[in-house]
Amino acid sequence: MNQLNGQTYLVTGASKGIGREISLALAREGACVVLLSRDSGELDQTLQDVQTLSPKSYATPCDLGAPPSIETAAQTVLGRGTPLDGIVHNAGDINPIKPLFEADAANWARSMMVNVVGVQHLTQALGPVLQGEHRVRITTISSGAALRPLGSWSAYCTAKAGLDMWTRCIAEEGADHNITAVSVAPGIVDTAMQTTIRSASEEDFPLRPNFVAYHEDGQLSKPSDVASALLPLITSHTSEQSGQRFDVRDL
Repeated sequence: MNQLNGQTYLVTGASKGIGREISLALAREGACVVLLSRDSGELDQTLQDVQTLSPKSYATPCDLGAPPSIETAAQTVLGRGTPLDGIVHNAGDINPIKPLFEADAANWARSMMVNVVGVQHLTQALGPVLQGEHRVRITTISSGAALRPLGSWSAYCTAKAGLDMWTRCIAEEGADHNITAVSVAPGIVDTAMQTTIRSASEEDFPLRPNFVAYHEDGQLSKPSDVASALLPLITSHTSEQSGQRFDVRDL
């Protein structure tokens, strides 16, 4: 226990689901956790729970779809002057769930912002606490949608595919800065995103009955189980693994 004493990890989308459970898992191991998420009561509650395990942990609101919010959050982190030992880019948005020719352009663009462009923006803004002599591990949460197209998920599929390539790019360039990066697909997990998927109309998303069945048949993984499986990869992946994509079901 407490293998991460003295280390600091930043987690996006930390208020609920996989992000919340990863934050708690890191805190149990002694890490100081920086929780980023849109401002909400859920973020407040998660911070309270994390601080019972790791009192120095803190939260800062951040909407990855809004560049000014990213800048403000980054300045908060930089103001602490503490090097980051790792980032878990977990935040994601499945919307818009619409056929490609019917999706609102602004919603499609926001998906790109939240799922990939904001990841680049935040990481670049945090450069001063990432680059240096210390070891930094970056983990991005991918999806099976990065590998195969799904009708009405054009924005999400495109963004996640881009996120996988971004991970490979930072793994390539980060080697000169002692930074490694991996991406990992978490499988089908019982999170708010799955609720959003099941709430879509069948007219917009013909595959909706499949996802309803996954839920009814108990096929969804628990966020806590996924976090436990991911933790060793997040905190201990090697230079040889940098740039690779993993599936949580193979860990």
